[in-house]
Amino acid sequence: MGLIESIRKWIDGESGEGLLEAADEHARPRRIWEEFLVKIAREVEAVMQREMFTPPGGPTYIPREYIVYLSADDDRNWQGDKRRGLEQGLFHVLSERARELSGQTPLAAKSFAVELRVDGTLSKGEFRVQAVWDETESGHTMVTSRVNSSQSGTPAFNPDLTIRETMETGENEQTIVRPRVIELYSMEVWRDGVRESVVPISKPEITIGRGSRSITVDLPLKGDPEVSRVHAVLTRENDGRYWLTPKGRNPTLVGGRELPREDRTEVRPDDKIAICNFVLRIQPR
Repeated sequence: MGLIESIRKWIDGESGEGLLEAADEHARPRRIWEEFLVKIAREVEAVMQREMFTPPGGPTYIPREYIVYLSADDDRNWQGDKRRGLEQGLFHVLSERARELSGQTPLAAKSFAVELRVDGTLSKGEFRVQAVWDETESGHTMVTSRVNSSQSGTPAFNPDLTIRETMETGENEQTIVRPRVIELYSMEVWRDGVRESVVPISKPEITIGRGSRSITVDLPLKGDPEVSRVHAVLTRENDGRYWLTPKGRNPTLVGGRELPREDRTEVRPDDKIAICNFVLRIQPR
């Protein structure tokens, strides 16, 4: 925690240019990455300060998520342990800064996430930070199935959907009979060796991930910031075969083997699908 504390002090202006010397006097190449980390931390803090607000008598609100866009070159450099170190360092430093900036007022957000992404328009060494306001609590995992139904407007045509018009008191009323949901299979959701839920699936193709306020997924995996908003897509063919396509930055493993990103791979019901801290298993009908 010495480096993280030094970064926090540098952000505060307490230790000036002495951070890098205090961080590591012997590993000159590492200082480039440490300085880059501090620049990002400063920018995320600036975004946090611009966005935070405290209503009268209420807690202080800050965005729950911060997306740091890197250049393609920097993204290639920040992979593996270095990437995890950068994300964890930013998370710990900025968690402390959020509490300090709110002063005596408690924070409404119990936790927040920092995610790295790529912006192909940026040059090496450049980055930008985007705050994301998300009302979804991330303190625990909530897994729910979402049935594809129309919430407003004219429902899409479905041979099993019938609309009956009746005349009552001179007004037209529509009685909508919704189609019966057919369960195709179920998904077991495990975390830390404990089965949290069994989710019925009624769609031939589902999205799996953390989701966000603007991105809805069919199988949400909440509580782990390493899970991408859309981490994978699972497809069931008419012949009963299943295909998994990884989408996330962090690994997706099947049977202990990491799948290439964007590579459509067949999976079987007995296979264990590992996504960060979660393990999924298909249960056919």
